[in-house]
Amino acid sequence: MSHFGPISRANVRFVRVWFSRLVSFVFLLLPAYALTAYVLLPAAWQRCARRAIVPTTHPISYTAEGIPADPINVALLGTRGEVIAAMRAAGWALADPITVRSGLRDAHSVLFDRSYPSAPMSTHYLARRPQDLAFEQSAGRSPRRRHHIRLWKMSGPSPGQAVWLGAATYDSGLGMSRFTGEVMHHIDPNVDAERNKLAQDLLATQRVAKLRILPGTAVAASLNGGGDFYRSDGKILVPVLK
Repeated sequence: MSHFGPISRANVRFVRVWFSRLVSFVFLLLPAYALTAYVLLPAAWQRCARRAIVPTTHPISYTAEGIPADPINVALLGTRGEVIAAMRAAGWALADPITVRSGLRDAHSVLFDRSYPSAPMSTHYLARRPQDLAFEQSAGRSPRRRHHIRLWKMSGPSPGQAVWLGAATYDSGLGMSRFTGEVMHHIDPNVDAERNKLAQDLLATQRVAKLRILPGTAVAASLNGGGDFYRSDGKILVPVLK
C-alpha cells in the first residue's frame, strides 16, 4: 500500500496541473471567439455579404450585417391592435424586446430547458427598418425550438389600417452561424409549411375576414442569414383581419 500511495498523489497533482491549464486555455479562447464571431466577421460581412450570396428578386429581410435573411411569405392586413389580438388568439406570444434581463433569461431557459414563451428574437431589417412586431409559439419546453414570425408595418389601403409584411420560419434548434460563428437558431428549410401553419392558426380564431394569396416571385432555394438552406414557392398569404 505504501508503494502506491506516492504514485496516487503524483497522479492527482498531474491531473490538477493539466486541469488548471485547460481552464486557463478556455478562458483565453472565449474572448478570442467572441471577438471573431461577434465583431470581426460581422464587420467583414457588412462589406461583402451582398456580393457573396446570390440575390433573389423575392422580398427578403436582412441581418444587421446586411446578410440576406428570411423570405417574406405573409402579409397581414389590419390595425396594430387587430394583429396583436389575432396572433394571441391563435396561440402566439408577443416576443419581449432585447434587453440585458431578457437576454439572460433567454440564455437560462435554453441552457436549462426552462419555459420562456415570449423569448426575444434577433433583429432583422426590411427597407432598412427593424421589425415592428415579433411573435412566437413554443414547440418544446424552451425556446430552442419554436414557430416564429417577424412583422414590418407598411402603409395600408385606408387610414388606421396597415399592411404587416412578415417572415415566418420555424426554429428547429440551436447552432452556430455558418457565416460568422455566432450562436443562433437554425431554421427548417420548408418555410412554406410555416407560412401555411400560421394561416391555419389565424383562420381557427375566426378573426380573419378573408384570405388572399399573392403569387409573388418564386424563390426556389436560397440561404438565410445563418447560412441555412431553405426553399419556397414564393407565394405570400394575405389574411385580412376583421
